[in-house]
Amino acid sequence: MQPLTKTNLADTAIEAIRGEIFSKRWAVGEKLPNEATLCDMLSVSRGTIREAVRVLASQGLLETRQGSGTYVLSTTDTALPLTMARRAGLRDLFEARCALDVEAARLAAVRQTPATLATLRTLLEQRGNFEGGDKAAFIKRDLAFHQAVIAASGNRAMVEIYDFFSASITETIEATLGADIPEPDMQAHADIIEAIATGDPEQADAAVRRFMAPVINTLDRMILS
Repeated sequence: MQPLTKTNLADTAIEAIRGEIFSKRWAVGEKLPNEATLCDMLSVSRGTIREAVRVLASQGLLETRQGSGTYVLSTTDTALPLTMARRAGLRDLFEARCALDVEAARLAAVRQTPATLATLRTLLEQRGNFEGGDKAAFIKRDLAFHQAVIAASGNRAMVEIYDFFSASITETIEATLGADIPEPDMQAHADIIEAIATGDPEQADAAVRRFMAPVINTLDRMILS
């Protein structure tokens, strides 16, 4: 293990020791080096090592035996099933959102007017690209654009359904602002508007599916990996 230099030494020590456990540096049942040795290995205090051991023990990875030492209890990443479940949950949300967005875009293409197209273009310009900074404000702008696509369908029930699931829709938008899931760019959004402008529901349908496909495909790969 390399000496630690980050500000939050306790958290970094936890990750360093957890990484060694998952890499099976120590077998299940094997005793960890004593506190003094771990302190030297990571260049941290005994208090930092104790905190790291306490957290890892609470996660079921280590076991502290009074008067004996600390032993490896498990080398399995217990957080992995939760991560997989979240990815699967996100995939389900994106699939449901895709179904709503596709049908809304189809209806919007049939019912489009110069006014609705102008509104969509204005909202897309206001949305811009996310370049860091206020994430909540960007999500709000992005959501406003997608809500306008739903409104352009002219179907009040779909608008109400979308509003009802706005928290879930917001979660899908936020998920694309991380490092793992691709965020549809401005062109992908603009393609939806232009497809609606054609008046052809099939083109609108295809534009939304192209918009969603990279995200859903990425989640599928992450779930299977």
